Amino acid sequence: MQQIYFFNEGRRDMRSLLGGKGANLAEMTHLGLPVPQGFTISTVACHEYEKNQNQLPTALQAEIVQSLERLEAITDKKFNSVQTPLLVSVRSGAAISMPGMMDTILNLGLNDQTVIGLAEQTHNERFAWDCYRRLLQMFGNVVYGMPEQNFESVLADFKRRNGYRTDLDLTAADLKAIVGRFQELYLESEHGAFPQAPEKQLSLAVAAVFTSWQNSRAKVYRQLHHIDGNIGTAVNVQAMVFGNSGADSGTGVAFTRDPVTGEKKVFGEFLQNAQGEDVVSGVRTPQGLSAMEAMSPQAYQQFLTAVAKLEQHYHDMQDVEFTLEHGKLYFLQTRSGKRTAKAAVKIAVDQVNEGLIERNAALLRVDPEQISNLLHPEFAAATLAAQTPLTKGLPASPGAASGKIYFTAASAKAAHEAGEKVILVRQDTSPEDIAGMVVSEAIVTSRGGMTSHAAVVARGMGKCGVVGCAHLVVDQEKQQVTINGTVFPEGSELSVDGASGQIYQGLLEATQATQDENLQTILSWAQAVGQMDVYANADTPSDFAQALDFGANGIGLTRTEHMFFKADRLLKMRRLIIAGTVSDRVEPLAELEELQTEDFYQLYSLAQGKTVTIRLLDPPLNEFLPHDAKELAQVAGALNMSVSALEKRVAVLHEANPMLGHRGSRLAVTYPDIYEMQVTAIINAALRLKQAGVPVKPHIMLPLIDTLPELQWVKARLVAKINDLLAHAQTSLHYQIGIMVEMPRACMVADELATEADFFSFGTNDLTQLTFGYSRDDIGSFLPTYLEQGILKEDPFKTLDVEGVGKLMKMAVDKGRYQRRSLPIGVCGELGGDPASIQYFAEIGIDYVSVSPFRVPSAILACAQAAIKRDYQASKVAVQPS
Repeated sequence: MQQIYFFNEGRRDMRSLLGGKGANLAEMTHLGLPVPQGFTISTVACHEYEKNQNQLPTALQAEIVQSLERLEAITDKKFNSVQTPLLVSVRSGAAISMPGMMDTILNLGLNDQTVIGLAEQTHNERFAWDCYRRLLQMFGNVVYGMPEQNFESVLADFKRRNGYRTDLDLTAADLKAIVGRFQELYLESEHGAFPQAPEKQLSLAVAAVFTSWQNSRAKVYRQLHHIDGNIGTAVNVQAMVFGNSGADSGTGVAFTRDPVTGEKKVFGEFLQNAQGEDVVSGVRTPQGLSAMEAMSPQAYQQFLTAVAKLEQHYHDMQDVEFTLEHGKLYFLQTRSGKRTAKAAVKIAVDQVNEGLIERNAALLRVDPEQISNLLHPEFAAATLAAQTPLTKGLPASPGAASGKIYFTAASAKAAHEAGEKVILVRQDTSPEDIAGMVVSEAIVTSRGGMTSHAAVVARGMGKCGVVGCAHLVVDQEKQQVTINGTVFPEGSELSVDGASGQIYQGLLEATQATQDENLQTILSWAQAVGQMDVYANADTPSDFAQALDFGANGIGLTRTEHMFFKADRLLKMRRLIIAGTVSDRVEPLAELEELQTEDFYQLYSLAQGKTVTIRLLDPPLNEFLPHDAKELAQVAGALNMSVSALEKRVAVLHEANPMLGHRGSRLAVTYPDIYEMQVTAIINAALRLKQAGVPVKPHIMLPLIDTLPELQWVKARLVAKINDLLAHAQTSLHYQIGIMVEMPRACMVADELATEADFFSFGTNDLTQLTFGYSRDDIGSFLPTYLEQGILKEDPFKTLDVEGVGKLMKMAVDKGRYQRRSLPIGVCGELGGDPASIQYFAEIGIDYVSVSPFRVPSAILACAQAAIKRDYQASKVAVQPS
């Protein structure tokens, strides 16, 4: 089976086989762009490598040798030749872009002899030895795991002793000495001398890139972006072109549109006399593309024409890596560029208006999880006007963040786990920092440009980011940063404005972001396409008002227990719970009814006829009671009872496992007056609005229903109470009583429950807990290990477990609709806002999802995407021959 493809043998639709980088190198080759020749070792080979216990299979090694010979013939250069040395880059490339998460090696093929030949061939001794020191550094780190800092310390020491400012100041003699010291580092390590045979270098490098698919940073990135860990990576072996070959050479990264704002203009950075890693790693702060134009106007115009062609061809903003070697332009990569949420929606809308893509394509182009980033807080102009910035860098990724500064991924992660808000401050970031970047509110670096690793990853994660702060000096050893002469130790509080690039001392208050016009356009298109409604989980008028502003169709879940936790209300609730008899509960129930009536009146007033679904009391009563001695004494005093009497009542209500105990509709059976109080409040609030001419749609939801007799018993009591209220008011009112489906048994008898329930609403949090037997409060002790070991592909509380929980849901939908064809069915757990879960909900016929207010926009978009994908799949089935 063929495992290696030359660039002229592939196309862009072969991503799963060639990876994104390999497929796009092939596509650019077919487009006639100047691409250095090479070949791609496919993802199939990666799978075989893993099956072969991380050893290159013999057949693959033979195919690599044959491909290398073919590349030698094409380039008229040879591996291990002193006269015409062939040097190659070895780069990873998964089907889904994972910038900087896996490994790359450049200048492979150099050794103690070929470096001399390269110097003679190019008449540039400094260039040749610069390439060799780069190879030794990258190879040692990537293949042998030698710490990057060991090599960087040698470079830094040389520059410090000689008074050099940058790597460009190093002379040929310096570089020879550095190469010698690097080789000593190899000998001092457990790996021994640097391998002189280029063939061995290549086989070790290919194996290292395959192995990097399973490194910790790649796993963290895949988990963060929901990338399947089984797709594997390809390896691209490509003839080197040299941006570090002199003053007429250079390297750069460019975007066909601004990745921060979405503005339609080519945006990029360029480094003269450098290799690509110098730009993306952030070790040097690059110049703008104007530097390239000044150096080589002809190549610059060729570049502009080519990148415009790429955007037209791919119908998307492209992220392009390129090199100039003695003024000749080469393209090394193109891919869909990472962009901020603001840029994503602007580019999508603009490209529709330009006629480049259709509306459905635009809706699929924006990641729903990005949408929430547009709603993140920002610093108010008045707040900033009263502050003096400490320094300013490049605004790599917008947002406003405040927190305590930390200088390593490990310390940032530890601080986050301790409950702190973290600002990660680094000289420059590397892929090793991914775990710290994930938990940080903002990322700040002293070096690097807008296309550096820190900038790209911050944008991809939606993190606030500022890079290239020239007046910011990080001291890793002392764990401190000096900003314009002022020292800030670890734990100091700073605020970062990603929109302006400015950094401030202390914690600044942020305000909610203003609505984005392009986002409103995207959401209007999405609402026209989506086939599921999006409701809000809202317990207060302010939450509901926010959700309505974001486009919610109503409320899918009001958790009435959340209305009782304010201090004055909590005392009334505790008085109710402490009451020993029905007559003792009358007074506290009346007080709570008055409060609940006003609560529901406010929600119905805002709804203006939209559906409002109110779930009756769900948690066990002991959750409202005090437990420590100090609070017990305070509550006993407030309730005018002895501490011992209160302790006895708390002991009576104690539950070994509250999740499975006396809660939900079980409370309605043992304390029916509590649920009767709540429906009284609901109906009276609705009647007040009806009298004022405001339409109301009360939906009453019963939690934790297990059996049909249980549902019948509770519903009968509530209907009787409602009928009494309506008779007394001498009016009628349309209302519905439905159930929250959150018990596996309820899914199995959904056809029976549908005879009494007016609607179903899946509580996916409890349904997942009870299906797996996991407690959400305790999974932290084992879930990370399960995810790391691949026992679970996803956290089932973040993305639906389709194989288990999903099957139960489908069973309930099918059974419920068999009994009652038009039965409304929704989802109101956390999974209702997860795009991958929404896709499945659409497939099984869910009518609506209900999510927290700030997830409403992303859910609207995800519902539209699910509808588009369903229609596409249906059209494919329709055209298949019978």
